[in-house]
Amino acid sequence: MRYLLYVATFFIFCGCNTKINKEDLSNLNGYWQIEKVTFPNGETKDFTISPTIDYIEIEDLEGFRKKVQPKFDGTYETSDDAEFFSIVITDAIYQMRYNSNEKSNPGMQREESLIQLSENGFSVVNKDTLTYTYKRFEPINVNE
Repeated sequence: MRYLLYVATFFIFCGCNTKINKEDLSNLNGYWQIEKVTFPNGETKDFTISPTIDYIEIEDLEGFRKKVQPKFDGTYETSDDAEFFSIVITDAIYQMRYNSNEKSNPGMQREESLIQLSENGFSVVNKDTLTYTYKRFEPINVNE
């Protein structure tokens, strides 16, 4: 039953979204702030403020994602930990396949399907049908 729910939700998301092209993938490069999570039952959790943001860098369908903390002077504090991924196209759907290098979960793999991507935002859905919506991070500059 859960599998049927996942498949149905996946096709609903795919049918309601604009088509993502390979050329659009470069829009993933940069700093991203989580905006909200949508649960399978339709409920959402909004994130107004988060102490960390995601930095994504992609080239030739390979990339990495890492958590960074913005500082008031416009710089970022980060660790050397990064989550590497490959983008795979399956049935016209772009999937981000992660291979974790974390010491606590070595070899852990996960996958997210891109369902929306633009210059200012993107959304992904995972195997648990949780939809994560991100917006482009705009740093706060206290020096202005």
